[in-house]
Amino acid sequence: MLNSDLKFYFCKKTPLKAINIITILTLLLYCHPQNENNKIVNFNSNQIKISDTINNQKQKNQSYQMTDSELIENVKLAINPKFQDWVLFKNGTYIIFDDITKVKNANDEAIAIMKEFGPVFAGGPAGDFNTIHLTKTEGWIVAGHGYGMYTFVSPAELENKSPDDLEVGLFGRSKRDLDGKKPEIIYVNKSK
Repeated sequence: MLNSDLKFYFCKKTPLKAINIITILTLLLYCHPQNENNKIVNFNSNQIKISDTINNQKQKNQSYQMTDSELIENVKLAINPKFQDWVLFKNGTYIIFDDITKVKNANDEAIAIMKEFGPVFAGGPAGDFNTIHLTKTEGWIVAGHGYGMYTFVSPAELENKSPDDLEVGLFGRSKRDLDGKKPEIIYVNKSK
């Protein structure tokens, strides 16, 4: 336990076990903005330095970097063929447009959407995600709170060879966060 005087209760008089506390702390660490160093999380008056944990996770998860052409091909296979208008960012996040002809400048619009809905902030809808298993290519799509915004995650990017949906989703969300904070378009697909 973090503090011997501190008691956690799950329901009425049912103590949380240490493993549950570790799980909660892990989730708190993943919800924290990941490209700011030396941040402190307040947890019931105890302070936990998390910069080392964040930096270690970034190094593990980003040891493999897909080439732009690999990423483009995987995203093409991941997207439903009925959607032909989309913009792909450097870290695998893409935005699907319902009708790109109604958009004055697709690049500018995609960057504006990415800056608004890409960055992750704990405690809000930006931290929510859904993990979708793909059938036409290996990997997953992680959906967030931005309409038409998805992030591709390749199995090669993950250290764990049998990841669960939570691990994939957290990693995809961190990639979306990177795209949101430093949006760099690598490909635009247009139907017309």
